[in-house]
Amino acid sequence: MAFTSPLLTFLLLLFTTITTTLAAKASPGCSSTPKLITPSSSPTRLTTTIASKTREYFVLLPPNFSPTTPHRLVLTLHALGGTASQVIAGTGGYVPWYGLSALSSQAVAQNASKIPTVFVAPNGLDNGWANTNGNDVSFIQSILTTVTNDLCIDTNLVFSTGFSFGGAMSYMLACSLPANTLRGVAVLSGNPQISGSCAAATQGFPVAYYGQHGMADSVLPIDGGRAMRDRFVKSNGCSTIGQVVEPAKGSGQKHAVNEFQGCAKDKPVVWAAFDGDHTPTPKDKGDQSTWTPAESWRFFERFV
Repeated sequence: MAFTSPLLTFLLLLFTTITTTLAAKASPGCSSTPKLITPSSSPTRLTTTIASKTREYFVLLPPNFSPTTPHRLVLTLHALGGTASQVIAGTGGYVPWYGLSALSSQAVAQNASKIPTVFVAPNGLDNGWANTNGNDVSFIQSILTTVTNDLCIDTNLVFSTGFSFGGAMSYMLACSLPANTLRGVAVLSGNPQISGSCAAATQGFPVAYYGQHGMADSVLPIDGGRAMRDRFVKSNGCSTIGQVVEPAKGSGQKHAVNEFQGCAKDKPVVWAAFDGDHTPTPKDKGDQSTWTPAESWRFFERFV
């Protein structure tokens, strides 16, 4: 495993995009005009019924949406006590859509060949993702079926991210959904148990994995984040030789980004550790803004 600075990480990931290209796999929605989801600057609210309970989610289309262009799809899951509305608006400690919608729109505006992105913000039951009887996994499967049938989605480019309970649920999706449903996840300060036991945790299929965690996390200690990371180090066939570089607790050092070597070519594992507590928006000492959106988006955007 090698440690890289943020600049070197950018160069490495830029190079790696050459080796992570898959032909677009158009969803059923590419053959028709959307019937449920409305092109608008505001997200469309939709519902589905899972285990006799009405579940709610919101779908945001990018500016200049084209119904025949295969889009990337990113699920954005809230934390315990949070809501989809907070993720959308960027309140309650969140950056809107985890900061990814703005970066996606900016990338497309600067380069017309960039892949546009559809974002989904679901609401968990009781403001969380306990995944009782697998109902939250079923909820996400229902969302994916509806969205890919209504919109033109590249089903090779489906991702999930979330903070805390939302990170735990993203991890659960990565190791519970059928193989090749998700291309990758970005787990922000999550835990491997709170959304249930991952049945495929020991022998499961590979999924590209980005994880980040605070060295001083007082809510979900960093050992849980490391355990989730190591599950995908194993399933993705990565090398475990070398030392993971992490900032010392209380040191004020900048966040450290590690990329494991030897992984399957389109199944990388990236680990970012920071000197801080439980937060979706960590900042390096002296910085005015969080680095998380850029790191998460850089990871998702490498897949084309």
